[in-house]
Amino acid sequence: MYNFEVTAESSETRARAGVIQTVHGPVKTPVFMPVGTLATVKSVSPEELRECGAQIILGNTYHLYLRPGCEVIDQFSGLHKFMNWTGPILTDSGGFQVFSLAGLSEITEEGVLFQSHIDGSRHMLTPENSVEIQIRLNSDIIMCLDQCIKYPADRRETLAALELTTGWAQRCKNVWQEKTGQENALFGIIQGGMFTDLRELSAAALIELDLNGYALGGLSVGEPKEVMFEIADFTLPKMPKSKAKYVMGTGTPQDIIELVALGADLFDCVLPTRNARNGQLITRHGTLNISNSRFKHETDPAEIGCECYTCRSYSRAYLRHLYLAKELLAYRLNTIHNIHYYIRFMKEMRHAIYKNEFESFRKEFYDNLDTAS
Repeated sequence: MYNFEVTAESSETRARAGVIQTVHGPVKTPVFMPVGTLATVKSVSPEELRECGAQIILGNTYHLYLRPGCEVIDQFSGLHKFMNWTGPILTDSGGFQVFSLAGLSEITEEGVLFQSHIDGSRHMLTPENSVEIQIRLNSDIIMCLDQCIKYPADRRETLAALELTTGWAQRCKNVWQEKTGQENALFGIIQGGMFTDLRELSAAALIELDLNGYALGGLSVGEPKEVMFEIADFTLPKMPKSKAKYVMGTGTPQDIIELVALGADLFDCVLPTRNARNGQLITRHGTLNISNSRFKHETDPAEIGCECYTCRSYSRAYLRHLYLAKELLAYRLNTIHNIHYYIRFMKEMRHAIYKNEFESFRKEFYDNLDTAS
């Protein structure tokens, strides 16, 4: 059965460490979840993710519903066996993808009528079938369907989306209670745009539903960083202390360390994998653009002292050669390094929280960024 427990707290910030218990194993928080939208984290295998230390990955309802389809995944009793991932999986509800990818979408109280970005076919995504799809995927953490809005959005549009999201969350809970033994978890998504009073209204309404955890949605959608942190700083304390707190879609190491300081527990972002495919390697000292000519003859690894497979085995010169030659191996090796960096970063952060040295860890993190690689 799902359970979350806070096991350590910083005395100087709201940073905390904890453990999420799931059917597929424990997850130590704060945690970064590599994004495996289509039942794969792009360019790397589940075995390589495990070697990097990944605890939990993310899949997506919208994409997996359209391709390969639930009928295929049903043959494997869910995503875990389908993709050979034995650890926990969180699935996004599909709401953001309908908002960002689907053409000719129409939102009503019933749900979202949308056109597939793959073949133009029309589909209806409702709170009920979003949860039903995630149950068929055998997700350990199911997300309620929410309405995503653009940035900036006016107050009237934001309030309407908030009210729709709240009503959908109740319907999601009804289906979840009816169709599962509740071994998995159901998280609600707090909306409200950049209006603090609407964030408070959304949080209060979802807390009344007594869900397993709460996510902060509608951030990293184009707003200035200071606004993102302002909204997170205001909203995270409104969530119950006993529940896991998930900030969706935020992903630079700087974002994550500041959001942990504000009390967040879970994170996901495509940044480490997407940047890897664009030749950007994330290190303690900042980002390396591996195509840079200064790496042509460098025999050092991407990050000196890194224990990932890529850094144990290959030089910057070789990684630059692969990337400029557009060799597929470049994407794999770069992604392994970036995922390993994020997992190590979170592990070190958890250790600092347990030792009540989070602020020292944060200072060292920024000091390292100021040091030339």
